[in-house]
Amino acid sequence: MIEAEIAWDERGLVPAVVQDAHTGRVLMLAYMNAEALARTLETGEAWFWSRRRQELWHKGATSGNTQRVVEVRYDCDADALLLRVEPRGPACHTGHATCFYRRLPGSPEGTAEEEPVLDRLWAIIQDRRAHPKEGSYTCHLLAAGEPEILKKLGEEAIEVLIAAQAQGNARLVSELADLMYHLLVLLAARGLSWADVEAELARRFAKKSS
Repeated sequence: MIEAEIAWDERGLVPAVVQDAHTGRVLMLAYMNAEALARTLETGEAWFWSRRRQELWHKGATSGNTQRVVEVRYDCDADALLLRVEPRGPACHTGHATCFYRRLPGSPEGTAEEEPVLDRLWAIIQDRRAHPKEGSYTCHLLAAGEPEILKKLGEEAIEVLIAAQAQGNARLVSELADLMYHLLVLLAARGLSWADVEAELARRFAKKSS
């Protein structure tokens, strides 16, 4: 059994680094015990051990932001795990795609990539959904419900067509940005995420490539 090969610490735990299998981005750090690892291998979704609550937790069980495990690796000393996953939504409870979204003040800036704009926009939408803010257009749409969101989505789609036909590239890009925003709001209202769309595209690509 793979569990027997892991160098568990005195608490019976091992740190697990979670990485996006497609982008290589580090998403989060959590801990596993033998049962969490066994459930992860059995179910194909990430399970961890909460040191604070002292209990097993299925990542995304309440938020819906589960992580499908593509591969589990362990390091040369067998005292750390690497989970390569396909995330279904943000990894961080704040709504950010990764828990490592902050740079330590005073540390070298280097050439680290800024969080992709779609991830930042999605984090804001998720935050507005969880913490409504007065005057927020996103909160207005989410509170109005799906009919209003679909109405706006239809209007934006028409504006994209008009811009493509007669208003030039700059206007087209602007209208496409509006359309993308409203698409993300619809996904949030449905409890879905852009990762679901990417997964469907990946499935189609794999089917055509096979």
